[in-house]
Amino acid sequence: MPTFSHVLQRAYAECPDRVAIHLLQNRQEDAPITYRALLSGGAGYARALQAAGVGAGDVVIVIVQHSAELMVAFWGAVLHGAVPAIMPFLTEKLAPERYRQDLTALIETTRPAAIVTYPEFAGEISGALSALSVQTKRPPLVVSADVSACEPDFDGLGGLERAPDDIVLLQHSSGTTGLQKGVALSHRAVFSQLDHYARAIHLTQDDVVVSWLPLYHDMGLIASFIMPILTRVPLVLLSPFDWVRAPYKLLHAITRYRGTLAWLPNFAYNFCAQKIRDRDLAGIDLSSVRALINCSEPTYWASHQAFLGRYAQYGLRAGALTTCYAMAENVFAVTQAGIDAPVTVDEIDQRGLLIERVARPPADGVSGMKLLTAGRPLPNVQVRVVEDTASIDGQHHDLPDRAIGEIALRSDCMLTGYYNRPDITSKAFDDGWYLTGDLGYLASGELYVTGRKKDLIIVGGKNVYPQDLERLAGEVPGVHPGRVVAFGVLNADAGTEDVVVVAEVDTTDEIERDAIGDAVRRYVTQSSDVALRVVRIVEPRWLLKTSSGKIAHAANRDKYLAENQTPEVTP
Repeated sequence: MPTFSHVLQRAYAECPDRVAIHLLQNRQEDAPITYRALLSGGAGYARALQAAGVGAGDVVIVIVQHSAELMVAFWGAVLHGAVPAIMPFLTEKLAPERYRQDLTALIETTRPAAIVTYPEFAGEISGALSALSVQTKRPPLVVSADVSACEPDFDGLGGLERAPDDIVLLQHSSGTTGLQKGVALSHRAVFSQLDHYARAIHLTQDDVVVSWLPLYHDMGLIASFIMPILTRVPLVLLSPFDWVRAPYKLLHAITRYRGTLAWLPNFAYNFCAQKIRDRDLAGIDLSSVRALINCSEPTYWASHQAFLGRYAQYGLRAGALTTCYAMAENVFAVTQAGIDAPVTVDEIDQRGLLIERVARPPADGVSGMKLLTAGRPLPNVQVRVVEDTASIDGQHHDLPDRAIGEIALRSDCMLTGYYNRPDITSKAFDDGWYLTGDLGYLASGELYVTGRKKDLIIVGGKNVYPQDLERLAGEVPGVHPGRVVAFGVLNADAGTEDVVVVAEVDTTDEIERDAIGDAVRRYVTQSSDVALRVVRIVEPRWLLKTSSGKIAHAANRDKYLAENQTPEVTP
């Protein structure tokens, strides 16, 4: 089996002038990056890392803005034989103090041999280094402005000496800043994933991947960066920050480059359906798209319908809307749906899901809620749904079809472990099966994902999953779908938790906001059997999200409590 460096060496020898990446940057001409430029730049970073004393197998943290420098720095670490870990830099969306604390904690756990960054961020990293414990060695900084490209001498690069089972990269699972557990992945695991996933989506060199996703998240790093580059599929890459400010740019990029594949989290479907103005869609043609893959959070039928309703007139086919379940611990994809047949829509009884934790069909004549399948497991992946707490014998037993439980999996592309964290690595597995912490059910061999175990709210002895309440609140007119959070707050007098829902709206009119809040309270209570007592209506951009765009439940709960020490509860 090859390693990353062997595949890159062949690309450099066979097609050095082939464009690997079309880099799109705001107010600049599109920049084509050839394999020659990518690997010459990478060789420059390999030389800089060698000069900094970085050895084979050492971890290199890369904190660089979305740019060509970020990409060549990543591949430079690989060519050197080091283990790159791309991390987010501090933006206005992240809480500065929390980011700095997490960065310091990350360095103490990971103990990198060097940190690559850009000049403007060097001071921020130096501040994090100054807070390290005295026994932690401070890694040197490699500043991007000081690195120059050079002709790669593959015979002298340490990457070619690495073995298939050696760790090739770290992915960090997303939290409020993204500075969480380091998922260590081997060359063998990544290539096994790429092989099986490429076949599952029928990837060919006629495809064109278009992405705005950040490279510090698995969907951006694996599906929309490593996979196209190593398989020589053209990649069109936008900045995630440009996309947030102007989401229509993704559609223009698909049109210009005849894009065929793109991965999007569910919130992006709502965002694009609602926020792009008609005047920004002139000349859009989405007929080249064969798969938009909804991934990284629970997928919703209503989001697909809203997106299709807006863009069918621009050539988007209904069959191009597909789904996937993925996680860094499996490199990326666990399942895939919608490539060979339409995505299955499962209509189920809402109260059965929320209260009894079973996905049963609705009664005759009663409308149910519609869930999208995440698809069937890849051929090299096995999936079970098990009890979300161990039985008296210490085992997590299988649940029957349509019962909600924890998703467990095993494959030949699993993580080597959480880097320098054997404690949490051992807790994550049960007899060889990885316990994902995600909740869902199986039906006719297909997987449906419903939420996260760790976000559980316990009210009067009942388990309540916030994603269910957030979906309901998002159906109320005036509330931004995908911009709702639900969490529990202890009510000491009642001896249980009160459910709090915080929802973003556009209007600033207090009467309208009160009316929306009342509507949320009534609808959620009527639809879920949860007596929703506290609803807070907030302005846009109040909610905190993780670095990968998911709602950060714990961080939003902390923010709410900081602003509402004695919240007023509506009876």
